[in-house]
Amino acid sequence: MLKRKIFGQNAGVNFREKIISWEKLPEWRAAVRRQGKRLVVTNGCFDLLHVGHVTYLEAARNQGDSLLVGLNGDESVGELKGPDRPLNGQNDRAAVLAALESVDGVCIFPERMATHFLTAAQPDVYVKGGDYTLETLNQEERRAVEQAGGKIVIIRLVPGKSTTALLKKIAQL
Repeated sequence: MLKRKIFGQNAGVNFREKIISWEKLPEWRAAVRRQGKRLVVTNGCFDLLHVGHVTYLEAARNQGDSLLVGLNGDESVGELKGPDRPLNGQNDRAAVLAALESVDGVCIFPERMATHFLTAAQPDVYVKGGDYTLETLNQEERRAVEQAGGKIVIIRLVPGKSTTALLKKIAQL
């Protein structure tokens, strides 16, 4: 039987279902736990998605059975990256992330630091990029993960691939 197309989409494929509201996060986490899946969590701004991001997210997902991305909300991106950011609003950034095969869920959180998000997500594995070490990682975030029994994995970044580098290149056009 052929799948019916729904407004340009394949039936049964809906990335919007992978966007998890803050209120639904505990319920989503409990369902992952009931399924016996090892939850990997990472977080960031993911303002202008590029090959460095998708490579990183794929490597993160390969650390477990399910990948949850905590997405900094618009206000916190401005605090972290400057007044001209984000380039894309939080709902658009969440949708693009959710459309990736390696991502099982996306949850927007408003704070600059991910401590509250990590406490709610209770990752089995927390992944950060190679620009961090255990010592330079926010220690409150580290404690939130370790107190919940999770481990921290640092993944190498793709050299030369960053949103900042991409914006510099665009500015030179």
